[in-house]
Amino acid sequence: MFIVNNMNFLKFLLIFLIIFLFSNKSFSEIDFDVEHLIIQDHHSGKILYEKEADASIYPASMTKIMTAIVVFDLLKKGETSLDEMITISEKAWRMSQSGYSSMFIMLNDQISVEDLLKGIIIVSGNDACVALAEGLAGSEEDFVFLMNEKSEEIGLENTNWSNSSGINDVENYSTVRDVLKMSRYMIENYPEFYTYFKETTFTWDRTGGDPIKQGNRNPLLYKNIGVDGIKTGFLTVEQYSLASSLQLKERRITVVGSGFKTKNSRSRVSAKALNWGLKKFDTIKITKKDEVYTTLDVWLGKKNKVEVFPSEDFYITIPKRKKSTVKIVLEYMGPLKTPISKGDKLGVMNVYISDEKIKEIDILSAENIERSNIFSRIFTSLNYLVWGDV
Repeated sequence: MFIVNNMNFLKFLLIFLIIFLFSNKSFSEIDFDVEHLIIQDHHSGKILYEKEADASIYPASMTKIMTAIVVFDLLKKGETSLDEMITISEKAWRMSQSGYSSMFIMLNDQISVEDLLKGIIIVSGNDACVALAEGLAGSEEDFVFLMNEKSEEIGLENTNWSNSSGINDVENYSTVRDVLKMSRYMIENYPEFYTYFKETTFTWDRTGGDPIKQGNRNPLLYKNIGVDGIKTGFLTVEQYSLASSLQLKERRITVVGSGFKTKNSRSRVSAKALNWGLKKFDTIKITKKDEVYTTLDVWLGKKNKVEVFPSEDFYITIPKRKKSTVKIVLEYMGPLKTPISKGDKLGVMNVYISDEKIKEIDILSAENIERSNIFSRIFTSLNYLVWGDV
C-alpha cells in the first residue's frame, strides 16, 4: 500500500500552485500606476483596458480639448475664420498675469483666431481660452453653454464644463472615459485642425514686445514613438493628467489617464499604455465603406459581373493570438437577376471570430447593370439549358 505523508503532500501542492500561478499569465493582469486610465483602439472603438474610468475627475487643461472642438465647429460652419481678429479684454489679459500657463497676450491687442488656437493647443494658454471664448460667443459663460451643448451631442455622460480653460472649479468635472470620447470625436471629425496638436513649438510674435517661443507641454511628442496629440493637464487636487494618441501605420491607440503622481510618471506610464495596446492586440480592417470589395455573377445582364461594396466601415480589434480565428463569409443568391441599380442590397457579409458571428454587413451594388436585349437573353438561356453554364 502507498501511503502519502500529509505534510509533504501539502508542501508539494503549495509549490505547484505557486509555479502555476506565476507561469500562467492569464492569472495576472497588467496594472498601470495611475488612478484613472482608459485605452482604446481608435478605428474599432474597442476599449482595451480601463481602470476607474467612470470615476469623476477634474480634467484641468484637458478641458481645452472641448474648447478647441467648439471653435473647430464654428470654423466648419463658416461662423468664424482662422484670420478673424479677436480684441483682447482685460479679463483675458489678466489670465496671463496670474501665474497660469499663458501665451502672454496684451490688453487691447488684436490676435487672429488661428494664433489663439495655437496658444490654447500648443502652450495651453488660459488667457487664449478666455480671449477666444469672449471673441466668438460674446462672453465666456455663453461659450461654456456651447461646450456643454456639444458634450451632449457627442454623448459625454458624466461631464460638466464651467469654464473654457480647466482652471480650479468643482463644477468643471469629467471622467477619463468622457475625455476619451471627445478626443476620438476630435480626431475623427477635424483631421485638418487636429494637426495643430502635434506641433512642438509656438512662437507668439506679440505686439509691443519680443517674440515669445514656447514648447508643447505634451512630453510624448518628443519621444519619436508616433504620438501626434493631444493634451496635458495639471491641478493640485487631481495631480497630472494626459490624453495621448499614437498613430503607427494603420493603427491608432488613444490613452487617457488622470491622477499621475509626477510629470515623469505621466510620461512613462502613458507611453507604456500606448505600447501595450499596440503589442497586445491587432486591429483588422474588415471593410471600408464605398470601397469596391469584390464582383458577383450577374444573370441576363449587359455585364456578367457587378462590383459591390460594403455599407459601412468595420474594424475589429482582437488579441494577437486570436487573429487566425477571424473568418468572413459572403452570402448572396447568385447569379443576380437584372436590372440592378447602384446602391441595391445584393447580399450580406458575415464576420466570425472563433466561429461566432459578431457582425453582419450589407453588400451594395456599386453600379447600374441593365438587362441584356431579348436575343442575348434567349441565347444565354438556351446555352444554360444545353450546357448548364451561364
